[in-house]
Amino acid sequence: MELRSEEDKFNKYAFACAVVASMISIIFGYDTGVMSGAMIFIKDELKISDTQQEVLAGILNLCALVGSLIAGRTSDCIGRRYTIALASVLFMVGSVLMGYGPNYAILMLGRCVAGIGVGFALLIAPVYSVEISSAKSRGFLSSLPELCIGIGILLGYIANYLLGKLTLKLGWRLMLGIAAIPSLALAMGILTMPESPRWLVMQGHLGKAKKVLLQVSNTEQEAELRFKDIKIASGIDENCQEETVKVTQKNHGEGVWKELLVRPSSSVRWMLIAAVGIHFFEHATGIEAVMLYSPRIFKKSGVTSKDKLLLTTIGVGLTKIIFLILATFLLDRVGRRRLLLISTGGMVCGLLVLGFSLTVVDNSQEKLVWALTLSIVATYAFVAFFNIGLGPVTWVYSSEIFPLKLRAQGASIGVAVNRVMNAAVSMSFISIYKAITIGGSFFMFAGISILAWLFFCFFLPETKGRALEEMEMVFGQKSSRNKAAQTDLRQNA
Repeated sequence: MELRSEEDKFNKYAFACAVVASMISIIFGYDTGVMSGAMIFIKDELKISDTQQEVLAGILNLCALVGSLIAGRTSDCIGRRYTIALASVLFMVGSVLMGYGPNYAILMLGRCVAGIGVGFALLIAPVYSVEISSAKSRGFLSSLPELCIGIGILLGYIANYLLGKLTLKLGWRLMLGIAAIPSLALAMGILTMPESPRWLVMQGHLGKAKKVLLQVSNTEQEAELRFKDIKIASGIDENCQEETVKVTQKNHGEGVWKELLVRPSSSVRWMLIAAVGIHFFEHATGIEAVMLYSPRIFKKSGVTSKDKLLLTTIGVGLTKIIFLILATFLLDRVGRRRLLLISTGGMVCGLLVLGFSLTVVDNSQEKLVWALTLSIVATYAFVAFFNIGLGPVTWVYSSEIFPLKLRAQGASIGVAVNRVMNAAVSMSFISIYKAITIGGSFFMFAGISILAWLFFCFFLPETKGRALEEMEMVFGQKSSRNKAAQTDLRQNA
């Protein structure tokens, strides 16, 4: 019983490692949040068009697509820690360029450099947190990057409100440039953290991996069990006691794309479908339209002054944080799949109400206080339901399901899809709502959310409490059930 209670204890060292790794997500979140308000001032000073605003908002995600695809192989070559440090340096350079921002071209260049850093950060922070944690705390620890994104967004909204009171020329430049300071601090701080034990085993550094596992496990027996499972998953003899071993080129990342895309096993195929699907629907359901263009949405609802617009936007950030914190405690108790279904169902309701209220406001000649209130409440409800499920689960789920040798590059495919959809929504939302009205655009997102609910219900098995090394079996069972169902359908036909 004493051993059992020791194993159930929360490991503070693993928590500290995950927190430091997740700090990169705060910087990314800040950049996302601060841009929503900064664009109001950038438009006034640089006199840019709506199309230029859309490009400025979305280019970060197109560059993040490139960054995420590079980051998978980079993290397999140089390690998870150094990849986080590299992402921090990219953020720092991008922030300095945007803070300087004498014209639209330099602003775009800074946004592109920061975007590559975003691609690195979105991939590596969840992967590192997943690989450092045990099965019982994995949901909590690997959801910390998403929570940190929320904290960063809130800090960005607060910076908008406070720095927006400065002169037009100085205010938005400080908003964008100040992120360079924490980026530099993180680049140095991450090097004090241990490397991922799973990456160390993949490189053949068994002695170093075991030392890290002893630090992030509560007992020596737990560390030994995790060590054994990782060695088996890496194709190394479980009884091997060497400090270092030679590994095959396959373990260094060679042939990974072939295993993922050209000739995947049935279980890997289902993993890829699940990862791509969940990342697609995270942004196709419209969260970026709300987070990036919330000042425009509230202005359409009837909020007029800049101060009130930015204050109402801070409410969006607070709602996000509160429900992300709640989600971190529910992931390992309620489970990933159930949270996804509850979350997506609530999002459908919030989007329908938001679409209705904005349509009423759009077609009214006078200011309707009830419709304004309903729009704000529906926006907050949508953000709340997104962040209690779909937001954090997307990153936890896609980072934990792939086998060790495929994890970084498998997750990078999901992140690439995520950034494409983010860019598609952020770069087209203004054009869409001008074409089908702002209310119609949220009715469209509600329809996509219904499709997302059906996908999660039929394609995503539960992974709560399962060791990373068990995921192939979980998805193998899913594949077998689908094959059996298809056979039954053919026989009945």
